[in-house]
Amino acid sequence: MTNYELLSFTSDDALSSAAADLWLDELSSRAGAETSYCVALSGGRIAQKFFTAVAGRAKARSVSFAAIHFFWGDERCVPPTDVESNFALAKAHLLDPLRILPDKIHRVRGEISPDRAASEAEAELCRLAPMNAAGQPVLDLIFLGMGEDGHVASLFPDAPDGVVRSKSVYLPVLAPKPPPQRITINFATITAARRVWVLASGAGKQNALRESLSADGKLPLARVIQPREKTTLFTDIVA
Repeated sequence: MTNYELLSFTSDDALSSAAADLWLDELSSRAGAETSYCVALSGGRIAQKFFTAVAGRAKARSVSFAAIHFFWGDERCVPPTDVESNFALAKAHLLDPLRILPDKIHRVRGEISPDRAASEAEAELCRLAPMNAAGQPVLDLIFLGMGEDGHVASLFPDAPDGVVRSKSVYLPVLAPKPPPQRITINFATITAARRVWVLASGAGKQNALRESLSADGKLPLARVIQPREKTTLFTDIVA
């Protein structure tokens, strides 16, 4: 029995639409719930398609986002208006179209020093999310993408041992691709989340996905899957 669920699609549009519908189904089932809901968003091409699908379908279905708090799995160390900003991507394609109130948006401040940005982001998430016995905040859902090298958030292969084992919720890292300075959520916090959905899309990622799904995989996505009871993967990749 595997500890992941693999949902396969024939295109990135079909993948994005299915993930959007499933998330909106979940949010609709919470209608009237008094507790807040904490979600961490990702960046990238497939995230943009997913955000657009969510925004369009949410309006048609009249799904409320009033109790949703938005966080980020990672951010580049750039201003919030920069084209490389994960926040800017979500703002344009999800937050603004849905008219999310500012007090529900908890972005990572990529324009300040990385250490301070990580510390502030950690404090904000810990303020709003429940904590588990290991001292980790428990997000209701984390969305992740996957790179051709199997990286998730800004957790890359060959990351220093201190990054892999860190119990910090957010930490500054140097990425092997531009822009290099980033702030990322860490493995321990991803493991603690109630649900993790990985949107893995695009050519050239077959080997990374195949290795990540193997029991002895070493790539970052494998490190996400292995300690969790269940991780859901939406993919148009033939692994």
